[in-house]
Amino acid sequence: MSAYPRGRKLGVDVGLARVGVASCDPDGVLATPVRTLKRDAKKNSDVRVLVREAAEQEAVQVFVGLPQSMRGTETASTQMAREYAKVLAEALGRAGLDVPVRLIDERLSTVSAHRSLREAGLETRNHRRVVDQVAAVGILQQAIDMQRSLGRDVGVPVITGRSEQLDAPAPNEEQTISEDIRPESDSAS
Repeated sequence: MSAYPRGRKLGVDVGLARVGVASCDPDGVLATPVRTLKRDAKKNSDVRVLVREAAEQEAVQVFVGLPQSMRGTETASTQMAREYAKVLAEALGRAGLDVPVRLIDERLSTVSAHRSLREAGLETRNHRRVVDQVAAVGILQQAIDMQRSLGRDVGVPVITGRSEQLDAPAPNEEQTISEDIRPESDSAS
């Protein structure tokens, strides 16, 4: 039995103007693009669409990309993604969906998405329509690949104010967003 949930998962790339969405098959092998949503920071209509998507796909997890600087430090985009992930987690809870939201390192996902689109022959002026979906695919594919290779869940859980939220890792469990493998510490026993 694996230490991470089996089933469909969603990947989310949050931007100022758009939100890219991807999903994977129930076995967590391949991430594919779903849609690009117009970001609505005032009314959160994009969040409502994501909640509906999670329900329709019977998602077991949502991975939200966390854009950090190349040095791993926080930026304004990092804070925006954290806030978005928390709003999404709360909305999923209010909808009665027990779907954990986890943050996953997404440094260079948009850069990689633009490169992939250029290599596929898509003109740069046409990237805007799909680049967020491609970035979401990259975020989700990275998460499911790490889950399979490490045999455990990855990313950092988004904790809401709900007391029944039990998805937080133990103090000696996964706390980092990126998955550089480090030796286990015996001091946490």
